[in-house]
Order: sequence, then C-alpha cells, then structure tokens
Amino acid sequence: MNKGDLVEEVAKLLSTKKDAQAAVDCVLETIVKSLKRGGDVTLVGFGTFKVASRKARKGRNPQTGEVIQIKASKVPKFVPGKAFKDAVK
Repeated sequence: MNKGDLVEEVAKLLSTKKDAQAAVDCVLETIVKSLKRGGDVTLVGFGTFKVASRKARKGRNPQTGEVIQIKASKVPKFVPGKAFKDAVK
C-alpha cells in the first residue's frame, strides 16, 4: 500500500477524495512537525514515533575499503504498540 492507496481507503469513509487527501497529508505533516520539535507522537494501540540520536562512529567505504568518520545524526524511529504487533501476528 502506498500513499495513494491510503487516500483511497480514507476516501471510502469521508465524502470526497480531496477531503481524504487533506486528512492524510495533515496527519503526516503533524507527525513530522512534532518530531522536528523533538517531541514524540504516541497513537495508543498503534505505536510511537520518536527521534533517536546516533553517535558519531567510524565506518568503511565499501568500494575502497577506506575508513571514514560518520557524523552524529538524529533519525526518526517507530516503535509499534502491543495491539498493532498482535494484529500483525
């Protein structure tokens, strides 16, 4: 399923595809904005979106074998909730 398929499913519950597109975009933008500010987004029964910090580390260029320094970074992380995990089993 991709974003277009998700919009189609939401459109079945809402009056128009335009409203469904706006709803899906709003949810995704809100999650991104919250994570950008450093907050978490918890959807009970579904899961939690968080920002995880990765420390700086040494890596290796696979083409040359040269050792390189990888900078510290922040990455989005999703931790599924119990109900979600149980539904997928």
